[in-house]
Amino acid sequence: MIKRFLPFALLPLLGLTALAQDVTEAAKPAAQNDTIIHGILSGGPLIILIWCAILGASMTMVTFVIQNIITLRKEKMAPQALVDSLHNEISAGNYQGAWETCEANDNYLANVLKGALERIGRGKETVEDTVAEYSLREATTLRTRNSYLSVIGVISPMIGLLGTVIGMMKAFAVLGASGIGDPRGLAGSIGEVLMATASGLFIAIPAFVSYYIFRNRTQQVIVYADDKVSRLLEDIPYEELGGLRIGESFNAGASDLLGDAEESRRVSMALSTNCPVCNGAVTPGENPCPHCGASLDWAA
Repeated sequence: MIKRFLPFALLPLLGLTALAQDVTEAAKPAAQNDTIIHGILSGGPLIILIWCAILGASMTMVTFVIQNIITLRKEKMAPQALVDSLHNEISAGNYQGAWETCEANDNYLANVLKGALERIGRGKETVEDTVAEYSLREATTLRTRNSYLSVIGVISPMIGLLGTVIGMMKAFAVLGASGIGDPRGLAGSIGEVLMATASGLFIAIPAFVSYYIFRNRTQQVIVYADDKVSRLLEDIPYEELGGLRIGESFNAGASDLLGDAEESRRVSMALSTNCPVCNGAVTPGENPCPHCGASLDWAA
């Protein structure tokens, strides 16, 4: 989708084109065949490189603007359909199913919640720490992408100014060698080199405006998505899920933490009505455990 919008990278230079036309009109009756492209090509390899950098900065800026417009939306960060699906699965105790749903989606909500579900058997405090860690990771990615707009806003005028300085050095070098026999030609040359600075400003101004707009927008959608994550996790009975493993190494019980699996799951019909895996109350003869799903071997 972004590739389709790349031609709009030339938009910051439209004003520059109009300015170039005004300069050309004002320069009459100077050479009529001289254009800004001709001036760039005749400026030498360094001037060509500087203008390529300016055009590259323009394309990069528009690319990041379009990417932020597409990404920084509540529907993109935490789709309501996904929220509803995860709420139903978590309410039903299908935590593995919720993890698989997160695994199938790639957005802020899914990435943060997936990490939290993988540690659900370690207690509420661990889950909260995981949510904070994954939220920071996802937020850093969003903020870093937006910070490039600020970088473009800073360096674009500098690149343009460098082109202007180099062009002025060449113009005054010619002036020093041949004198001021043609002041109109000198003025036209100075006008051409100032176009580099103007183009840098045409890029820097929208880049800075976009940076501050998207910085505030980023914070809004992050707060929105974090709130959705907190609501999905607030009613989970962590005390009953000790040792539960969610994810690729899914395991409904914590038998590996209790030593020999077979011995730890033997329950006396006469003496015990608690599951030896999760310590939840069970009815004698009931199998598997209704709390953790562990298979119980009832003894007579």
